[in-house]
Amino acid sequence: MNAEPILQVENLTKLYAAGKGCEAVSFDLYPGEVLGIVGESGSGKSTLLNCLSARLAPDEGDIHYLTRAAERVNLYALSESRQRHLQRTEWGIVHQHPRDGLRMGVSAGANIGERLMATGQRHYGNLRDTAQSWMSDVELDIARIDDKPTTYSGGMQQRLQIARNLVTHPRLVFMDEPTGGLDVSVQARLLDLLRQLVTEMNLAVVIVTHDLAVARLLAQRLIVMRHGRVVETGLTDQVLDDPQHAYTQLLVSSVLTS
Repeated sequence: MNAEPILQVENLTKLYAAGKGCEAVSFDLYPGEVLGIVGESGSGKSTLLNCLSARLAPDEGDIHYLTRAAERVNLYALSESRQRHLQRTEWGIVHQHPRDGLRMGVSAGANIGERLMATGQRHYGNLRDTAQSWMSDVELDIARIDDKPTTYSGGMQQRLQIARNLVTHPRLVFMDEPTGGLDVSVQARLLDLLRQLVTEMNLAVVIVTHDLAVARLLAQRLIVMRHGRVVETGLTDQVLDDPQHAYTQLLVSSVLTS
């Protein structure tokens, strides 16, 4: 690839006494690329995602991020305030449970507007117009801009969380089981929306999922994890259609026979 990696991960390790975590993980992520991290529960994929998004400090290893200003920074050499600033402006974090990524006590419009205010925008009319535009983009009724997320269904909350995260046009988005807990029809519409937005905005994305169908639809490249370690990596179709590692073969065959 001609572009520089937006994320460089080297020997990332986070271990727990119980044995779960991630160990010696390395990869590069490029602008516009979607990387899927798959594996069963306890494989270490969520620990890895939390380390990548500066929510959990690793025991060893380095994460280098290329900022919007073309400055390559060592993520865990930054101050906590600088890390939080990146999370609010250049990154998006889409949680499995929307309540973890929304402020439930304020309106839908305020949830979106808060992210814009973190980038320095203050004009109320512009904030509201942008919030309405994004609600429309994620297929939410703009007439409900002043309603609180508590009045929304789970699928609507997830759409609002996506709008809240993407409104600042982040360069890098982390997604943790973004369609988990939703019924099949809602999942399908949400996946179509995510695929469209990722392509239109040329986002770099790291998505954690146990659902290989989600990985196939969204990710160009896969990392397969087991017991905290990467056991296989490659292009998504290649990994899923011709898995080389016995564990990946088991994952794929269990989906085919279920």
